[in-house]
Amino acid sequence: MLRVKRIGMLRGFVTTIGAAAALFVFSVAPIARATDPTAPVLSPSVTVSSPGTEDCSQRTSPPPPMDTSENVAAGQTSPAPLRVPERPIGGVALGGCGLVLPAGAPAIPPDITAAGWTVSDLDTGEVLGARDPHGRYRPASTLKLLTMIVLMDNLKDPGQVVVGTDTDAAQEGSRVGIGPGGKYTVRQLMLFLMMGSGNDVANALARANGGYDKTVDEMNSTAGRLNALDTRAATISGLDGPGQTTSAYDLALIARQAMARPGFAELIGTQYSQVPGWGPNAGFGIANDNKLLFNYPGAIGGKTGFTDDAGNTYVGLAERNGRRLVVTMLGGSQEPRRQWMQAASLLDWGFSLDDSTATIGQLVEPGTAGTVGTVGTTRTIPAPSLAPAGSSSPSPTPTDRSNTAPGASGISTPSAGAGADPGSTPIGPAAEHRGDDVQFGWLWPTLGLLLVAAGGALGAVFLVRRNSGSGGRHST
Repeated sequence: MLRVKRIGMLRGFVTTIGAAAALFVFSVAPIARATDPTAPVLSPSVTVSSPGTEDCSQRTSPPPPMDTSENVAAGQTSPAPLRVPERPIGGVALGGCGLVLPAGAPAIPPDITAAGWTVSDLDTGEVLGARDPHGRYRPASTLKLLTMIVLMDNLKDPGQVVVGTDTDAAQEGSRVGIGPGGKYTVRQLMLFLMMGSGNDVANALARANGGYDKTVDEMNSTAGRLNALDTRAATISGLDGPGQTTSAYDLALIARQAMARPGFAELIGTQYSQVPGWGPNAGFGIANDNKLLFNYPGAIGGKTGFTDDAGNTYVGLAERNGRRLVVTMLGGSQEPRRQWMQAASLLDWGFSLDDSTATIGQLVEPGTAGTVGTVGTTRTIPAPSLAPAGSSSPSPTPTDRSNTAPGASGISTPSAGAGADPGSTPIGPAAEHRGDDVQFGWLWPTLGLLLVAAGGALGAVFLVRRNSGSGGRHST
């Protein structure tokens, strides 16, 4: 009787431990995940040196390539750099090559590796802060945002079927995995292009658009119409090519115009999808490359990019309290923190600004002259005059939300060669965001408790078996 009672007590202990573990996992852990994800999960400890852009070394073009990706065919010459507007597009303050910040704005986050970046209001077009906004960099796959504008304007039937080819499947660089003979709708391909950045998909869509060269030509004409005058496309995918450039400012212009296309936000905001099979190959699932979508509250989407010469490039969009911001970053690195985490830091910085903070410029509207101003209230600015490549732009002059005359105070624009914005400039901490490496901060305590519970359960089972078998035979 005593043995039975002891066994019953041990079994009760095991049941209690299991129930407690389950209660923790299904109750406490979700509560932990539901807490504000913008609060630091790990103490911010990453500070990087400020990129040295104050010398305006990329005013006309990026540094020479490290590989042969920009070589031209025998008998041809590389295209000359795009001309630099005498008056910077979006406002003269944006002619600065270093940090361009509103006076009184909080310090920038310490983890930003991008040499060129902007933070802008997606709806009003106000540029809130920047570094080297018109410096010219290689875009990598962020150029696909421009490709998408062309494709969405031209391919009006989302149900149009495109058949994959061997050429699609053999494209260099990132591929989603479409194959010869596979059948895909235009909408599916657009979704895969934004989610998985597939160069195979880009080639298939360019064929549907009338050809590779036609698509590149239309990308360049579109860039001109958008006043993205730092942008030249040489490839449809963002793979490096002769003369291909963009700027952080241009990427913000392009992202804003892409978001104005019906259905685009859904394409960049989709987390998971299915790619149809082809031939003997079964279909498979894909997840969005942009980790901001999974980890940042209010994330809308964006675009990742990388080549050896471009480094890491990134566009991220998010909404908070009815305000939508877009962050663009060029010439960055994934170390010591991932690009989406750096974008999250800049988004937090932008969202921290109140309405009284001056702005540093404006994302202009499409057109020959371009317009600046808030939604519903625009003012026309003269068409930019162009200076030969290599000429310098005028010194930045402040502007603010009320469109005060040039010369008004309100913007800090460190000038080239003035020793401004040294790497030792005090900068505030960045909020850490939950990601692949931090989003499961609750997991380790949970695993520890489960291991303790499992150990207790195994010990109890051992004792139960030992007691229940004490009167039986033992092998020798």
